[in-house]
Amino acid sequence: MLKKIKVQDVRLGMFIHELCGSWIYHPFWKKAFELIDQKDLKALQECGIAEVTIDTAKGLDVEAAPTASNKKEAAIPTAESQKKAEPRIPFQEEIHNARKLHAKSKKIVSFIFREARLGNALQVEEAISLVEEITQSVSRNSSALLSLSRLKSRDDHAYMHSVAVSTLMIALGKQMGMEKDTLRSLGMAGLLHDIGKMMVPDDVLNKPGKLTDVEFEIIKTHSQRGWEILKPCHDVDDIMLDVCLHHHERMDGTGYPRKLSGEAISVFARMGAICDVYDAMTSDSCYKKAISPADAIRKIAELQSRYFDQTVFHAFVKAIGIYPTGTLVKLKSGRLAVVAEQTAKSLTTPIVKVFFSTKVNEPIFPELVDLSKLPDSIASVENPDNWKLDVKAMTGI
Repeated sequence: MLKKIKVQDVRLGMFIHELCGSWIYHPFWKKAFELIDQKDLKALQECGIAEVTIDTAKGLDVEAAPTASNKKEAAIPTAESQKKAEPRIPFQEEIHNARKLHAKSKKIVSFIFREARLGNALQVEEAISLVEEITQSVSRNSSALLSLSRLKSRDDHAYMHSVAVSTLMIALGKQMGMEKDTLRSLGMAGLLHDIGKMMVPDDVLNKPGKLTDVEFEIIKTHSQRGWEILKPCHDVDDIMLDVCLHHHERMDGTGYPRKLSGEAISVFARMGAICDVYDAMTSDSCYKKAISPADAIRKIAELQSRYFDQTVFHAFVKAIGIYPTGTLVKLKSGRLAVVAEQTAKSLTTPIVKVFFSTKVNEPIFPELVDLSKLPDSIASVENPDNWKLDVKAMTGI
């Protein structure tokens, strides 16, 4: 039986059927779940949602809440809740580590991809170590490495796209509460998901104009060919193979190579699909110009009902923000700013770096501003081309 109750009446052992509020304001990626962790109970009580719907057929009712004697027992922290929170450091501190890691990752991924092109057996030990470093950087401050994800030249686009997808997969996996070993597999899946493109002729892969039907069919073989490259590698697991083969599948069955749909697509492949498309949209390539991170989120939201998993997409937005790192915004105060990182308080109040006054039409001293602590707010997302400003040079982001 479904019953709507106040959040303050929620207890461990209840089955949450629905959270009565926008997904923006709560930290859970599952639509329905049994509430068994004290940490989740605390998060639910503090997220700002007033009511939830419980299913008393699957969990405790309000009247069947734990008694005084076993409430104390239920409140004992689990092994998961006793884990120490990973230390988060300021963006400006982590960005230096991220830049070194960004440069290092290009060398490692380009080597692996060249070996694949030459038909050599893949040695991915360095990639495993790299993923560990990426995971640590994301844990310290995910915004730092994500802010570098769009910095790709035409020559290194294939390699750095893989690094960006790896970073996004790890950030998304952390948002969805996945364990360390799974995060490692997701990071590796991101690094290797496009390795099959090394088997695609350069004149097709890097064609600046529209592909012919024949050329597009050639491109579509890269997921299968990547799977064939990775299959013999002893350090490659099922998650990596699954993401490589199925990251172009779509929820409505219009993807490739198997035209899978709905539940036939694993959650990992659904994650890979969103991360891959988001980075592709926000990166310049030989055949298209990048769009802003915020515009990419908006576009994926429009396509989500057909192509992407709603729950995974919501978790993705929480991981990178409604205004992702690197988004140029105009504040209500008239200042231009670039989003530097997200805040825990709200997806709509990130930390931004202000650098230009539209009122006097001139640069101002760059300053980090936490919008969750000020009356100022975002008025609009701006196109950098319209302002003819070197945003990166002026902000250092």
